[in-house]
Amino acid sequence: MSKDINQNPEQIARDKIDAMLRQAGWVVQSKSDVDLSASLGVALRETNTQSGSADYMLFVGGKPVGVIEAKKEDEGQRLTMVEEQSKRYATEPIKIGSFTLDNEKPFVYESTGTITRFTDYRDPKPRGRTVFWFHTPETLEEWLKKGASLRERLLSIPELDITGLRPAQIVAINNLEDSFKRNRPKALIQMATGAGKTFTAATFVYRLLKHANAKRVLFLVDTKNLGEQAEQEFLTYQPTDDNRKFTELYNVRRLTSSHIPKDEVCISTIQRLYSILKDEYLDESAELHNPEENSWLKAQMSKKEPIPVGYTPKVPIEQFDFIVIDECHRSIYNLWRQVLDYFDAFLIGLTATPDKRTFGFFNENVVSQYTYEESVTDGVNVPYDVYTIETEISKNGEVIQAGWFVDRRDKLTRAKRWQQEDEDTEYKKNDLDKKVVNPSQIRNIIKEYRRALQTTIFPKRVDENGEYEVPKTLVFAKTDSHADDIIKIIREEFDEGNEFCKKVTYKIDEDPKSVLNRFRNSYYPRIAVTVDMIATGTDVKPLEVLLFMRDVKSINYFEQMKGRGTRTIDNDKLLEVTRTANSKTHFVIVDAVGATKSKKTDSRPLERKPTVALKDLLQAVTMGVKDEDLFLSLANRLIRLEKQITEKEKEKLLELSGGQNLKHMTKALITAYDQDAIDQKVQKDIDSIPRAERTPALVEEAKQKAQEALIREASQPFNGKLNDYIDNVRKQHEQIIDSINIDAVTKSEWDTTSIDKAEQTISDFTAYIEANKDEIKALSIYYNQPYNRKDVTFKMIKEVMEKIQLERPTLAPDYVWDAFITISQAEPVEAQVKKEVPAKPKDQLTTLVSLIRKVCGIDQQLKPFDKTIDENFKNWMFKQNAGQHNRFTPKQVEWLRMIKDHVVSSYHIDIDDLDYTPFDAKGGKGKMYQLFGKEMTTIINELNEVLAA
Repeated sequence: MSKDINQNPEQIARDKIDAMLRQAGWVVQSKSDVDLSASLGVALRETNTQSGSADYMLFVGGKPVGVIEAKKEDEGQRLTMVEEQSKRYATEPIKIGSFTLDNEKPFVYESTGTITRFTDYRDPKPRGRTVFWFHTPETLEEWLKKGASLRERLLSIPELDITGLRPAQIVAINNLEDSFKRNRPKALIQMATGAGKTFTAATFVYRLLKHANAKRVLFLVDTKNLGEQAEQEFLTYQPTDDNRKFTELYNVRRLTSSHIPKDEVCISTIQRLYSILKDEYLDESAELHNPEENSWLKAQMSKKEPIPVGYTPKVPIEQFDFIVIDECHRSIYNLWRQVLDYFDAFLIGLTATPDKRTFGFFNENVVSQYTYEESVTDGVNVPYDVYTIETEISKNGEVIQAGWFVDRRDKLTRAKRWQQEDEDTEYKKNDLDKKVVNPSQIRNIIKEYRRALQTTIFPKRVDENGEYEVPKTLVFAKTDSHADDIIKIIREEFDEGNEFCKKVTYKIDEDPKSVLNRFRNSYYPRIAVTVDMIATGTDVKPLEVLLFMRDVKSINYFEQMKGRGTRTIDNDKLLEVTRTANSKTHFVIVDAVGATKSKKTDSRPLERKPTVALKDLLQAVTMGVKDEDLFLSLANRLIRLEKQITEKEKEKLLELSGGQNLKHMTKALITAYDQDAIDQKVQKDIDSIPRAERTPALVEEAKQKAQEALIREASQPFNGKLNDYIDNVRKQHEQIIDSINIDAVTKSEWDTTSIDKAEQTISDFTAYIEANKDEIKALSIYYNQPYNRKDVTFKMIKEVMEKIQLERPTLAPDYVWDAFITISQAEPVEAQVKKEVPAKPKDQLTTLVSLIRKVCGIDQQLKPFDKTIDENFKNWMFKQNAGQHNRFTPKQVEWLRMIKDHVVSSYHIDIDDLDYTPFDAKGGKGKMYQLFGKEMTTIINELNEVLAA
């Protein structure tokens, strides 16, 4: 409705409120035409109470349930000052002449038509809150039927059953529910990647539905992939207080259309929800990628007003009671902020990597902070080491000289042609895999990675056939084309077939989810190459190596990428996909591009025009940024592109744009900010206004509407698929393939931080063992009574292991052993010969004994205890036979070897052990006595002492 500058400001506000009420399903009436049966919900103007007239009295089913106090628009900031007045009208009886009508009226609003506040006086401590719109009559009716308000029901949530929950999850849920009870509208859970954020969310969502009788919960993500993963979490969630699964108790639906069902849990991308509120079609490609790396667009949106969202009757503001926002450090600011402001719901943010915006948005109400370092200390996640590979060309670039014959490759079709270069082309490291591809650079990195894997990173991973088994590896590539080059060279250098290495992006012919599931759960592929699809949020527990062949400037994005390797995994599950791995004690970042050393920022650095990436200009227009410089910059790019593209490419553009060619799009972009075009378009509208009513305000409003229409027309052709195509087409059509300059590895070593961490791990383990030497019997024997080592039993060693697992999981024997390996490999070659660390024992308890013996000083070098026992047994047997030929018969030797093998696995043998496997099958105690007679006990005691020496 147009605003007349002479109209009463209070009447303007009431007109707005009337329109809002009608859209929310209310019938607005005046006292002269009151008919409370006209609709379920009636808003009656100017209704008298004992102390004054309420601007609106709300009736549901003929009964008064609430009031609205209307104020002028310029009084929006003073709405809290009239709360007492509106509350008084709500608590007083309605006056009808000499009669009164008394009824509970707990729902109270104060509104200017632009700003609306709401208080539910059924709440334990009623507190007003700003709402986007009025609630529907059906909702108020349902709330009254439920009796207690949601905030009152939250107070009665029972104590949390901590079965199956990690300590950090317990803290997060308890603190979150305490935040709900204190009526805090927003709460942030910071929880390290891999610590179980989605499982935590499923737990508290279940409790809200069951114990607080919440109506609906929205789980909000920003990529389709994360939505599918969240759906799986809810599908498999098993409550501890019910033998049925979550989905047998409550409906869970992932939104794939413009319809929001009435299921208790909805999972949606924020892009889809935005499109539903705007009543616009959403191209599914918009849900594939997160905006984490979109630089200029994020900066533009931070300067703009949020794209407006209007009220949508089919999606009332009370559609959801709670909204859980996954990866809330991104996406929800500026561009889609109004999606969250629209709903009258509690907001719960989940992230591992919050930034300043995140803390600010959630009102600094951080209910749980659980860092990666804490998760590693608790054994929830595994730590990582960094291995650096550097090549000459990766660091310094090269020159393709004039006169050389080189291949040039089409970026889209990958078709090659051979040509002689007219001039020198110098390329730097940032040009690699964009302007120039140097296969030797990729090959040298991959070749060195293979060598380092087998000798340094994960040595001794050799199967029963003598073949090296590559640990599950995820490679981060720059582009899809770069990924293809990497895959080809990996297969060649590792001498493997197609199944060994696969691409996992949205642009592959195979179903990417199928490939990802095989990578996660099957033996093949051993190596996956991705660009963005599994850089964040995706759980691949068996991963042991992340190979960075692209740099990342965003610190949050980098932390998310690192998080792909942090997951712990049961030993049995790991063995299913990696048969030579005893356990996952850590993962390794192999940095081939300096990603761990490059400068990081909270977001990608802001690119200034005219160097703004075309894809950012395209997406900005698509998402509704209104900016003259933006429109003209994009028009200029498209003008140049129109002169370059082929006829076949023009046909494809027409198909994706709905029939508009680049010339039409360019003209529309320029016209949107052409004042003459705006004046021409608006003239008819101005002429239709009677001259007497043609105020400057109305003329200006008409011009604004005309320009907005032109902007919409100019933006309309752009969509995700068209944008991708334009961006690919405009990119330099060809890459130079530099097959002449041969690269060489200049550095291949553990990063100094990894060496420092290894030294610290060994130091911490030594300190921990020493600190407990008087409390734990086995340690006391090793330190204080070395002559009693023969008395150390399996049970004693297990006690040490359990204490470490409980108190210091980062000092797991496997990880400490690997730390010794890291230190040994970092030493000069001549030192490595002296101090080379042997392969660790397959059994963790044996590894633990070996480490204890080393830090206690019993063994000068780290040696596997099972090998020590073997050596001690050989030496003992040699001495027994010295001076006398074959002291023991073959039967006796068989028994002695069985005793030695028992000590290898159990560290000690008692006479009673002879009644159990494997001795019982050979005749047990009785048989040994027959073989050794009175020497039996002496030999057992002697072997206990000798073998443990």
